[in-house]
Amino acid sequence: MKRLVILGSTGSIGRNALSVVETHPDLFEIVGLSANRSVDQLEAQVRQFRPKLVAMTTSSSAQELQKRLRGVNSTDVLTGNDGIITLAKMAEADLILEGMGGSAGLIPTLEAIEAGKDLAFVNKEVLVMGGQIVLEAARKNKVQLLPVDSEISAIFQCLQSTKLQHQGQQQQQIHRLILTASGGPFRQTPIADLHRVSPTQALKHPNWKMGNKITIDSATMMNKGLEIIEAKWFFGVDLSQIEVLVHTESVIHSMVEFVDGSLLAQLGVADMRVPIQYALTYPDRLPNPSPRLDFSQIQKLHFEKPDLQRFPCLQHAYTAAEVGGTLPTVLSQADEVAVEAFLEQRIGFMDIPRILGQIMDSHQVVDEPNLEDILESNRWAQIRTEEQISNTI
Repeated sequence: MKRLVILGSTGSIGRNALSVVETHPDLFEIVGLSANRSVDQLEAQVRQFRPKLVAMTTSSSAQELQKRLRGVNSTDVLTGNDGIITLAKMAEADLILEGMGGSAGLIPTLEAIEAGKDLAFVNKEVLVMGGQIVLEAARKNKVQLLPVDSEISAIFQCLQSTKLQHQGQQQQQIHRLILTASGGPFRQTPIADLHRVSPTQALKHPNWKMGNKITIDSATMMNKGLEIIEAKWFFGVDLSQIEVLVHTESVIHSMVEFVDGSLLAQLGVADMRVPIQYALTYPDRLPNPSPRLDFSQIQKLHFEKPDLQRFPCLQHAYTAAEVGGTLPTVLSQADEVAVEAFLEQRIGFMDIPRILGQIMDSHQVVDEPNLEDILESNRWAQIRTEEQISNTI
């Protein structure tokens, strides 16, 4: 029985993870859950899975949940960042699934690693912000990091099949990593029309059902840009070895080309339960209720290079990856703030990349940042981006 803590249990990843747990109730026990403000959903999850601890970000939400759970004596309710960190370090947990998203996941991730907890993570921003720090902490504490993000998981799965035991061996045999991208809903929209795109239109992803932030990032291709930085750290390859291809069908989730010219690809339906379950059950593979690919129904697979004029956020990510230091942190945080402003209709769709470029240009990069440098750059980017948005309105 593997005991799980799920940080971000009411989001898309958390709900899918709990679906996996429901499929294999004899293999998993939920000992901790956290959420932001979704009291109704977390209450339902607590009543079904009966975790020992839960945490909510805001005190008002935690108080409301505690009031509703007065008859549930087996669960204690914690509040705020301290509560989430308590869950991340929970002695009873065998594995932490970090599905919070955004910069808020960095400190809980590091706390979980320092506590010696194996970590299944979907939060690409954690490695974008603090890749070197996170990986060094994982090596020091002998913690296993298991990717959940579908493209990073796909590459991870391809590399597992090679039976190479050390990252150094993998690096010597990898020629390039190919990250696939759907191209989102605006791949063929005239560029001149993109400034009129509404949040409702941008949230209509053609292939995947995801949370709002990652869906907008997919529409701008910032999601793929962040994955470039994530892959660079996680797999220890040079930026020049990472390529992005637009693949509209989302059947191939990513590929690895080896130095001998052979390619391995991971294929499957667009269902996040597949990479989530692989991370939770690694190294085993178990039955999954997800639909299966029907190759007789797949007439063609399409690939094309991304248009950087259409997707300037992708170019920003390449720049941040090349410069390094604190610039990826600034890009990631500025994107969080700008996407939220777009969803609130305070700025337009093409204001997102424009504002990101302005924030990056005004940042004084720290080349070899420590954790405090990263957190300070994150705070700076949040404030500076809000100021820039206010000047835009």
